[in-house]
Formats: sequence, structure tokens, C-alpha cells
Amino acid sequence: MSQKPSLHTSISPALLNLYDLSSSVVVIIDVFRATSTIASALFNGAKSVIPVDSVARAIEISRNIDGIAAGERDGMIAEGLQHGNSPLEYSREFIENKTLVLTTTNGTRLLQMALDRNADTIVSGSFPNLSAVCDFLLKEKKNVVLGCAGWKDRFNLEDTLFAGAVIHQLDKHFTIHCDSSLMAETMYIKYKNKLVDFAPKLTHYHRLVERFGLIEDIRFCLTPDVANILPVYTEGKLIVK
Repeated sequence: MSQKPSLHTSISPALLNLYDLSSSVVVIIDVFRATSTIASALFNGAKSVIPVDSVARAIEISRNIDGIAAGERDGMIAEGLQHGNSPLEYSREFIENKTLVLTTTNGTRLLQMALDRNADTIVSGSFPNLSAVCDFLLKEKKNVVLGCAGWKDRFNLEDTLFAGAVIHQLDKHFTIHCDSSLMAETMYIKYKNKLVDFAPKLTHYHRLVERFGLIEDIRFCLTPDVANILPVYTEGKLIVK
């Protein structure tokens, strides 16, 4: 019997260095909202999403390629940009055949870290593309590291709940000796039928809803398979696989 690949969950970017990424598929998870926005834009026909680490770089690249510079810092549209990190902003009418150049507080930074650590393959995951992520991981038969973006290196629960959702679908196909994965799946099983009702307890919910009223964003970000495509990172950009 062939040995199953391994699966681990890194619950914070600060812990990513503990995992061997060189032989792994790394799933970048930033549910509120970067990876939900990436799924939404690509699902609605964006040519690609270019993740960058700074606002200045987002503006520069988008000018050179006639793209759309977008992003947030601390939940707000970043200064100097017209477009933010809301998955609902990128309708088909707006984004189809365009390139989105995106910079965010946590998600784009984590992706850069995975690149720096020679990840074998990088994909982007959130509830809106849950099934596409699971199907891909099943097919690849490689080791997996579920990388949670957290909030400025601190643990957050929504990213971990998504990791739990992936694990819940795939645990029979992977070797999982990882307490963070066990915790993620346990939490997900407990709350899977009431994610939106549970959301008001989350710190990031308060950041986004109480300050900016983004309840529809939250709902979208917690709805499975509403933008069910697989963003794969290749040659500097995320494209649909």
C-alpha cells in the first residue's frame, strides 16, 4: 500500500518556517478577505491577480499593464487606491478580462513568505472555492501545508475554520499527525452549519463589520463554492487552473 502524503496546518505566518514547503502544496488562506476576493475576481473573469506587498508597487504595476490597483491596510481601502479588498466589488461587468493588482495586510505577505521558502506549488483558498481546493489537493497527491494568514502574525479563527473544512473533506487521504489540524477540524465540525451565526464572535468580524458595515462581505466569504475556481500561483500571478 502506497504511503499517504502528509497534511499540516500552520495557524500563523510566524509559524510557517516550521514546515517543509519545498515538497508541498501550500494553500494560502485569508478568508476575510484576500483569498475570497481573489476567488471572486477570477471566477468573474479576471485574466489574473498579481499579489504585491506594497501600495506603491500595486500602483506602478497596474499603470504599466493597464490593470486595476487594489488593496487594503487594516481593513480600509489603502491610501492612494480607488478599489479595496471586497469580493463583492469585482463583478463580471467590472473585472472581466482585466488584471487585478492586489495588496493586503496579511494574505499577500503570506504568499511572499511561501515563495521565499521555495514552496513546490502555491494555491489560494477560502470558503467560496472550497471544493476546487479539495479536488486539486486530492489529485496532486503531494504533501500539503494549509497556511493561515491570521492577523499581523496573530492567530485568527476564520482561516483555521477553513483549514478545518479542507481537512474534514480530505482526512482519509492524508497522514495527519498535527494538533493544529486536529483543532481546526474539530472547530469546523462544531460550527460548520452555523458559520455566519458564529462570525460575530470573531475579532476580524468586529474589525470589518462594526467599523465598516461589511456584513455582506462576511456572508460571501463564509459561503462554500460561490466562486468555485482554483487560483494557482505561476510566474508572479494567480490564474485559474
